[in-house]
Amino acid sequence: MTGDVAVLGAGMHPWGKWGRSFVEYGTAAARAALADAGLEWRDVGSIVGADTVRGGYPGYVAGATFAKALGWQGARVASVYAACASGAQAVNAARAQILSGIADVVLVVGADAAPKGFFRPAGGDRHDDPDWLRFRVLGATNPTYFGLYARRRMALYGDTPEDFARVKVKNAALGVLNPYARYRRLVSAEEVAASAVVADPLRLLDICATSDGGAALVLSSMEFARRHGAADPVRIRAVSTVTPRYPNTVLDLPDIATDSAAGAPPPDETFRASIAGAAYEEAGIGPEDLSLAEVYDLSTALELQWYEDLGLCAEGGGAKLLREGATTVGGRIPVNASGGLASFGEAVPAQAIAQVCELTWQLRGDAGDRQVAGARVGITVNQGLFGHGSAVLAVR
Repeated sequence: MTGDVAVLGAGMHPWGKWGRSFVEYGTAAARAALADAGLEWRDVGSIVGADTVRGGYPGYVAGATFAKALGWQGARVASVYAACASGAQAVNAARAQILSGIADVVLVVGADAAPKGFFRPAGGDRHDDPDWLRFRVLGATNPTYFGLYARRRMALYGDTPEDFARVKVKNAALGVLNPYARYRRLVSAEEVAASAVVADPLRLLDICATSDGGAALVLSSMEFARRHGAADPVRIRAVSTVTPRYPNTVLDLPDIATDSAAGAPPPDETFRASIAGAAYEEAGIGPEDLSLAEVYDLSTALELQWYEDLGLCAEGGGAKLLREGATTVGGRIPVNASGGLASFGEAVPAQAIAQVCELTWQLRGDAGDRQVAGARVGITVNQGLFGHGSAVLAVR
């Protein structure tokens, strides 16, 4: 499948802890996206919802849930789930409908009302679920995984806790400028270092929170966009929703005891790198063409790894790129100009859609004080459970 689809509208409900239903957040985001597109709900031919497993049955059929909340009008409906990649999978489903001619205009919506504390595996006790097993057998919650990943980077590449703190400082400064962000205050490296240890070497301010929030997009065919008067819209040029390729189902690095990256597979042989690689290949665009990137910074250390997986630098060069100031607004390749999950927290079905909202505003030149000058090409990347990787590449 190849071809552009237009992004006519983008909308969000602010992230936070509001104590209300995910349906309210998603409906508000959907209405904002429709208003941004200059369309009415009755103009939409299809709606795709990104599911939340924490919202009971309405969350399992999010597309129908949002269609009901907006008012039955005969639109086609679909719902998708891929954990943290659900939003990008929803974008992919919408794009497929448009390019196949099933619908001219598709509304994509994701929202969540997240519980406080660590996420629990969905569906109760599931002995065949790797996440249930690592939680119950190993006691390894997500922050434990993030901490192990950070330790590996320290052993292989010489990254330091100070490098990880720099990611938080950068993203917090950008989150201050984003009206939809949950955390909107500057954070110093000293504050990161003084925050509680959660999973050594990562501290509380190195790890993203769980949040409520919603995001939505109005996508259309290029023909509809022109008829609607959008002569030069932001366009989604590629969507990657790849799975691992056996046997490289994990990032297979050399023995940490060697304290060297010698012999590590090239980035294009790893799963995480292939997520962006599939989008680059489809779009005919490379990392050198990017104006900005929105990446999945569940922890500060993971953001550094995405620099390398995106091809912004060589393997092991993420911390150096950060220290040089290349990844902040005004640098060579800004990453997480939105403030990232460091500033938003996780509202799982919404976050990949929110990443595309940020690209849309940036490529239009509507991002205000966090605007990346001359932005023309942007990419999003994230990774869900069970190998649901995703990337969306947008251009203008």
